[in-house]
Formats: sequence, C-alpha cells, structure tokens
Amino acid sequence: MTADHGADHGGPGFDAVLRSYRLRAKLTQDELAAAAGVGVRTVRDLERGRASRPQRTTVELLAAALGLAGADRLAFLAAARGQQTGAAPPRYVRLPPAGDLIGRDGDVAELVDRLSPTREDGHRGITLVGLAGVGKTSLALAVAHRVAPAHPGGVAGIVVTDGSTAGEVLGGVAAVFGVGRPVDLAPRFAGRSALLLIDAVERAPEAVAETLSQLLRQHPTLRFLATGRHPVGLPTERVWPLAPLVAPPEEAGPELSDVAGYPAVALFLDRLARVRGGPVEPDEVAPLSALVRRLGGLPIALELAAARGRVLTVGEILDRYGDRVLDLSGRPAPGAVVSVREAVAASYRLLAPEEQRALHRLATFRHRWSLDLAEAVIADGSAPDAVHLLDRLLELGLLSARGARAFRFRLLDVVGDYALERAAADGDLPAARHRHAQVMADLAQGIAPDLSGGRLAEAAARLDDVAGDLGAALTFAAREDPHVALRLAAALPRWWRFRGRDVTGRQWLRRLLADPRTADADPLIRAWAKVGLAQLALEHGSGGEEIGSAEAALADFTALGDVPGQLTAHTQLAALWMTAGGYERARRHGTAALGLARGSGRTRDMAVAENNLTWHEIREGDLGAARDRLAEVDRLASRCGEHRLRAVAVANLAEVERLDGRFAEAARLGRDAIAELEEVGDPGHRRRVLATVGMALAEGGRPAEAAAVLAELRTPDAHVPADGPAAIVEAVIALRQGEQKRAAELFTAAVAAYSGGHDPRDTVEALVGVVRSSPDARRREEAVDQLAELCRTGGITLLPRERELLGVEVVHRIECPG
Repeated sequence: MTADHGADHGGPGFDAVLRSYRLRAKLTQDELAAAAGVGVRTVRDLERGRASRPQRTTVELLAAALGLAGADRLAFLAAARGQQTGAAPPRYVRLPPAGDLIGRDGDVAELVDRLSPTREDGHRGITLVGLAGVGKTSLALAVAHRVAPAHPGGVAGIVVTDGSTAGEVLGGVAAVFGVGRPVDLAPRFAGRSALLLIDAVERAPEAVAETLSQLLRQHPTLRFLATGRHPVGLPTERVWPLAPLVAPPEEAGPELSDVAGYPAVALFLDRLARVRGGPVEPDEVAPLSALVRRLGGLPIALELAAARGRVLTVGEILDRYGDRVLDLSGRPAPGAVVSVREAVAASYRLLAPEEQRALHRLATFRHRWSLDLAEAVIADGSAPDAVHLLDRLLELGLLSARGARAFRFRLLDVVGDYALERAAADGDLPAARHRHAQVMADLAQGIAPDLSGGRLAEAAARLDDVAGDLGAALTFAAREDPHVALRLAAALPRWWRFRGRDVTGRQWLRRLLADPRTADADPLIRAWAKVGLAQLALEHGSGGEEIGSAEAALADFTALGDVPGQLTAHTQLAALWMTAGGYERARRHGTAALGLARGSGRTRDMAVAENNLTWHEIREGDLGAARDRLAEVDRLASRCGEHRLRAVAVANLAEVERLDGRFAEAARLGRDAIAELEEVGDPGHRRRVLATVGMALAEGGRPAEAAAVLAELRTPDAHVPADGPAAIVEAVIALRQGEQKRAAELFTAAVAAYSGGHDPRDTVEALVGVVRSSPDARRREEAVDQLAELCRTGGITLLPRERELLGVEVVHRIECPG
C-alpha cells in the first residue's frame, strides 16, 4: 500500500501532535515557548500548521521542554520529520480504495478468515511475502477493506520508508490511528480488535520488528497484516508466500473462452483493453496463452507486456519479449516497480553468496523437482542445507511448492531466468549445467531397472515428471560431456519406447555412439546403448538395420559377464531376426535366453522367454505346445508378481484360442486381457488384443459387438488409411455379412499394412482372407503365390482351420509349389 495510489493523507500532522503533547503537559503556548527558549510565534505557527520547515534544533528544544523521553520523544521527532524537507518517515494513510483485484479470490477469502478476531491459532499477524510486483499490496488492501467491519478498533496502515527508526514507525502508527502519542493507542482501541497494515517491511526490517513486538505486547486486541520481500521474523507471525497468477496449461483449448478464466489471462486482457480498443483476435489466442505462461503469471510482467499492446499484436509481444521477459520495463502505475529484472534482483540480493550459488544450480531445472534432486544438484563443500535453502526460498516467495508428490518444487520463471543470467555473469553457468546433466544421468540410471515388468508405468511416470530436464541435460552433455550424455541416453530406451519416442531416442543413441569422444566410455554403458538402439529400431520397423548393434552388445555383455545384459540382447535379437526373416536364428536366441534365465534363477526372465517362444510354436502350427508355454508363463509370472506379464500371456492365449476356432473363449479372454492391460498401464498391447477380440466376435457370428470393437480401432482421421488391425477386423465383418468384394479390398489393405511387420503370421491370415473372398481369379492366384513364399521363407505351417478354409487343392499348391 502506498500513498501514491490516490489515498488522502490523513491523521494528525505535527501541528496536532505538538498541541496534544502541550496540553498533556498542561502548558500554554507562552509557557512552552519560554521553557524551550523559542519565540511564542514559532509555537503558534507550528500548531496552526503554518510553519512547514521546523528546524531540528527547535524540535529538540520543544521535546526537552515537554519532558518527552523514550517512545514519546521518538514519536514526536518522527512527526516533526514528516514536515521536514528531505526526511523520509513512514507515510501513514487512510486506506485507499481496494481497486481491481483479479485472480486472488481464494487468497482473499482465506486471509479474511485467518484475520478474524475470533480465530485463535496462535498467530497475531500475517506477512505477505514475494517478489516486487507480484501483487502483495493490492491483496493486502483488498483484505483490509474486507475485514474492516470486524475490527471496530480501526483498520489503518503505514508505508515503511528506507531507514525508518522504530520511533518513527511507532509514531506513524499512532498518527494513522488518529492519536498524537503511542501511549494514547490503548484508549483508542479500548479493548476492541484492530488491524494494522504495514507495507514494505523490508525497507526497515529491524525497526518494524521492534515496533510490532512492542505493539503486540501492549495491545492484545491488535493484529497486523504486513507485506514485504521477506518476513518480519516474529514468533507469532504467519508467513504467506504469494505466488504469481495461474496461467493456462499447454493443453488448454484454442478458443478465448478456454483460457479467459485463468487469472493470468484475465489480468492481461484487462490491462490490454486499457491500451487498445479492439478485442483479441482468434489468431492471437494461442500466442496469448504462450505469452502469459512465459511471463510466469507475474502481475508486473503481465502489466508491462500488456502495455506494449498499444503498438504490438499479442503475437508480436510474444516474439519480441518471450525470450527476454527480464527486459520488460515501464511504469504501469505511479510508484510501481519499473523493471522485471530489478524486481527479481531486489529479492536475489537478500540471499547470502552461497545461497545465490545454490540458486544458480536449481535454476537449471526446467520444471518441477524433488528435494532429493535439489540436494544432488547443489551438493558441494560450501552448499547450504537443502531443506533450509528451500525454506528460505519459499519464505522469500521465490519458489513454489505444490502437492505432496516428490516432484513438487519449482522456481518462479522469472527467478530462474535471473538466476541463470547471474550464473552466466559470474562464470558459474557451465558448472551448473554440467552438474544438472550428471544428476539427471544418475536419476535415469536409478530408474532404468524399474522400466520393465509391473513397475514400468510407475517408473515411466517418474521420468515423465522430468522429461524437460532429461532433454535439456542430453542437449548440453552431448555438446560438452558426451560420456555423461551416453550414460543418460543408455538408460532411456525403454522409456522412449513406452512413450512412442523411439525415433528420437534412436537418433540420440546413434549420434552418441558415433561420437569419437565416447569411444573410451565405460564398455558396459556402450553395450546398453547398442542394445537400446536395436530395441528402438525394432519399434518403428527398422530392426534389421540394427542387428549388428545387438550382436555387438551381446558380445560385450558376454565378455563382461553381465547376465541382465545378455538376457536383454538375446531377447532383442530374437525379435530382430524375426523381422528380418531369420526365424530359426530368432528361435535359437529365444531358447538361449530361456536357458540363461533358468541357469541364473531369474523367474521373470524365464516367463518372458517362454512367452516369446510361444510365437514359434504357433509358427510351426503346434497350438497345443503354445498353450503349454503360456500356462508356464502364467505360473512363473504369478510366482514373481508380474501382473503385466500375466495379462500379456492371457492376450496371447486369446489369440491361440481364436486361431483354433474357439471364438467365444477367445473373445472372453481378450476382454479380460484388455482390462488387465489398462490397469497396469500398457497401451501398446491393447490395440493388438482389440483386433483379436474383434475378429473372434465377427467369426463367431456376433457382428454388432464386432462393429463396436472396430469403432475403437478406427483412426479418427477419415483421410488416414486403416491400419492392419482395423482393416482385418472390418474385412472379417464384411465377409460374414456376404460382402465379398468389400472384404477382398479390406483383406488386401491388411496385407499391405502388415507386410514387413513384426509378425508374418498376420500377413498369412490376411492373405488367406484374400483367397477366400476375392472375386478376381488373378488376385487369388497372386495371393496363393504370396502365401507359398511366406510359408517357405518363414517356416510357417498352416493351421488346421486355415487348411480347411483354403481347401485341399490350394493347400497343396502352397506346400508343394511348382
């Protein structure tokens, strides 16, 4: 609160103070003049307010003549200084109108409740702390006006000025409550509740603390509401860090109505409307959301940016200032902070040098972070205790803390920007970024073992929380410390795969493995990077290109005696050789993985290997053996608590039952598997199981249910061709409904979609559908030839049901071509 907000300067001036003390001393003007050794005219002019510049000597003589000492003398001198040119006592004002307050309804309601005279929680006052320009004074004024009816003893406030003494602050308090002396406050309150508003406590912290301690001790019904960049420091004080306004998230909708309700947007639009006539255009909504996010919801930044709207569009403001928010400056209102940089710098200067260096480290985090990460990133010989540091930053309003999750701390955006700027100026930025990259590599390596089995979804979510930091650390370390970058990237393939970022991940690994600076990296790290490269390539159909990487990784793991690495490499090679058509090699690697798992007593890896070998039993037409393996998978997975693997086994069993013509059982098992996969968070398998269920329902004579499954499989974009699962389900539905031509077209589309994929049996099934449905004899002949070639190269045996559908003659041509 400042007097420049249009307040009336009220309360008694020095004329009233002098008169009050004279009357208390029972002196006439003549008697006071004589006792002080000054002219009676001087006393008269001072009491009439005619003398605007009382001399310091005159004031001292009058104080002595009045017999003033202690707090009374300090208050008397403070009142006199209020009329002296060049002096800066506390300004005392009647409460100005609260004005517009946007986005603080929740704060107002809770503060009003906490300042209620009837509330007994051990606190006598609240201090709003935060950056300059965050809105502390505006909020304090709004609250003061709301609570005024509940405080019959009065609600009034002072603005502390630089260098104020305790006596000056105390005198200002007395004056603002309409009394001439501090001693007269007790009869003024008369046992009634009162509220004192103190603005800008950081300008004279010791004087404010001393004054408030005395006032609270002497007046039990008095409470206070203070504002400052730091707390007062009283035991009965509640600290209230004031955060910036909430901005819309990145996923907010594209319409103005989708974002206008966010407080940061509302304030920006309000200030923008003051400088330009027209409304925000539709094409300005996206840059508007991005701008207020980049400004961090800080009111002073929002107001300064909106002021540019007189000349610039919202998009132009974003382009010009989005990367240099600290450069925003101006004077949106008299007395306001004129620079975002200076607003942050004022709070930064309150930190000790070691706290500033720690802040440089914390500023390297891109999003939210945990206490453990904070401890790791600031760790060095001179670092402050992390808990104390975070408490200090929260106390100053530089840090936000949200919820009870591990990753809950975040520096305000402008604070992070300024800290990085200072780190660069101090030559500390490279070391800060290097430490950040090391910490992120340590974190990723620690989480990597959990990126499989039942803990996959939880582990992936932990990495999701720091995705921005992982990217920033990789980018920096790839340039400055490729060993750290490789260590980080080698821990991420399963996460990249799970989140559909296989192409990006593969690019990172290829770049880092090819970097000559990583040639002497830890051979185990390089081996994991190689096998991760193969795993990611397999995901987007390029597995054959990375067989060499996986084989090199297997050789490295074997030489190093690393069993988990050998198991992973064998498993990946089994999948890679399948895509390359080397089915017998694939089976050998699968069998090797099973033997290694059994030999090392790794139950989960045994279950994985058994599950992977199931496909080979189906390839060779032995559905009984496939069932036996899946039963073993279920037993092993149950033993080690692997719910996800059990769900995958049920999904595979559903496919086995469908291939064997047991459609009702296949549909039941498939639906059970879908529910389990959704529960454990594995969306990748869900689509394939949906196709199994859809085909089982269609082939089992339940077209309506099959159509519902098809609706889930279809892409929402009508211009995108149907993929294999959607095409083949729709083809089976069409065939059952007698739409031969339509079925043939869809089976042909499925052949095209499945060709070159991970499982050639999908292509076989689609080709069988073409032979059954196509009215074009030539196309049927082509399909038979394709089937013969695929069965020959893939070692695939047609299943009994497929042989029945194709007929003896066609089966003979497939099995005995030429």
